[in-house]
Amino acid sequence: MPRDSDQDGTPQGVFGAELRYYRERAGLSQTDLAALVNVSHDVISKIETGERPPAKDFPERLDTVPALDSRGGLARLWSNLRKGLRHRAVPGWFQPWAHIEAVATILRTYQPLLVPGLFQTEDYARAILAARPGSKHDDLDDEVAARIGRQAILARADAPQLWSVVDEGVLHRCVGGPKVMHDQLEHLADRAENPRTTIQVIPASAGAHAGLLAGGRAAVTRSAGPAAQTDSTELLRACG
Repeated sequence: MPRDSDQDGTPQGVFGAELRYYRERAGLSQTDLAALVNVSHDVISKIETGERPPAKDFPERLDTVPALDSRGGLARLWSNLRKGLRHRAVPGWFQPWAHIEAVATILRTYQPLLVPGLFQTEDYARAILAARPGSKHDDLDDEVAARIGRQAILARADAPQLWSVVDEGVLHRCVGGPKVMHDQLEHLADRAENPRTTIQVIPASAGAHAGLLAGGRAAVTRSAGPAAQTDSTELLRACG
């Protein structure tokens, strides 16, 4: 079956090409390989053309097929390619900030609409990301993992001092359903117990205020000084 050239340079396209190489070297048809790993012919076909990524643990299952003689190569390849997928899962406009955030000593964030990403639970993040126009189901796991992965900085011994302000409406917006929102609010309360974290709420009674125009964030790093970004502008940096 001809390869879909649009997928050639994608991580799943690269993995599919490598799987096809091993399969053809072994003299197996797609149907033969599908029977050996207990999936349909369609699954093998779509993985080889890059139309879909392999499911979790599927590269390891392929590596157990003696005829392929891949010697763990498919699992290693997909592990490395997934690192690229996670990087791509972060929007281009946000990537400069993600690098600053990772080395910040002080972080400040304000959000008028949503719980800040550094405080989101996995289910809350999934509900938000899935609701975007054009969201692709195959990319969702990597996008969620990339967002939750940012929170690792809060577990460091030298975690940044974090001050976050949210609008009260953030706490009342039922994202993902009652259970998801209940867990999210509990998680937010747990985070607020951290002595290096301050969470404040602008009450609804405050009415209209400038912060309703856009969310934003600021940081201080040891090497590059202060930087700031709003959700409606590019990264602004003030070094000194």
